[in-house]
Amino acid sequence: MSRAGSSTSSSDRRSAGLPRRGLLLLAAGALPLAGCGFRPLYGAGGGSAGSVAGSSDRVRAILASTQVGLIPERTGQLMRRSLTEKLGAAGATAPANELRVALQLSAEPEGFRRDGTASRVRYNATASWQLVTLTPPPATLAQGVERTFDSFNVPDNQFFAADFSRDATMVRLIDLLADDIVLRMSVRLGEANTG
Repeated sequence: MSRAGSSTSSSDRRSAGLPRRGLLLLAAGALPLAGCGFRPLYGAGGGSAGSVAGSSDRVRAILASTQVGLIPERTGQLMRRSLTEKLGAAGATAPANELRVALQLSAEPEGFRRDGTASRVRYNATASWQLVTLTPPPATLAQGVERTFDSFNVPDNQFFAADFSRDATMVRLIDLLADDIVLRMSVRLGEANTG
C-alpha cells in the first residue's frame, strides 16, 4: 500500500474543520444584527399583527395589488414592464393602488475624440413616483424621487455597435431605477406600518 493512499496529513484534517469554523464566525457575526433591530425587508412575516415582522406581509400585499400607470415613450414602456415584474402585480385581478411615475432622461458627452465627437455618453435618469389608492378620494401612500446614471462607450464607425450599446445601457438604467423605486417604496410602506 502506498503512503499517499493511506495516510492523512494534518492539512487534510484542518480543511475538514474549516466550513464549521466559517459557520461559527458567520453565526457570531449575525448576533449583533439581531440586537440592533435588523430584519430582512422581504423576509417572511410572523408574530403578532402589530409586530415589525408582520409588516413585511402587509408590504408584500400592497406591492402585489399595485398597478403601474402608463408612462410615455419607449423608456416608459421599459420602466412599466420592469416595475410590474418587480412588484409581482402581473397577475393581480383587482388592483387597489396605482404607482404613478414621471421619467426624465438626459444625456451628456463625457469623452471626446480629436475631431470633437463624443467617445463616451452618460445618461442620467430621474423618476418622480407616487403610490396612490384607487378608492375615491385617492390617498397618497408613499412618494419619492429616485436618480441613477449609466454610461457607454461610442465605438468608432460602428453604428450598429453604438446603437446596441445605447440600448443595453438604457435597459440597465431603467432596471436600476425600477429596483430603487420598489426598494424605497417598500421601506416607506414598512415605516408607515410600524410608525
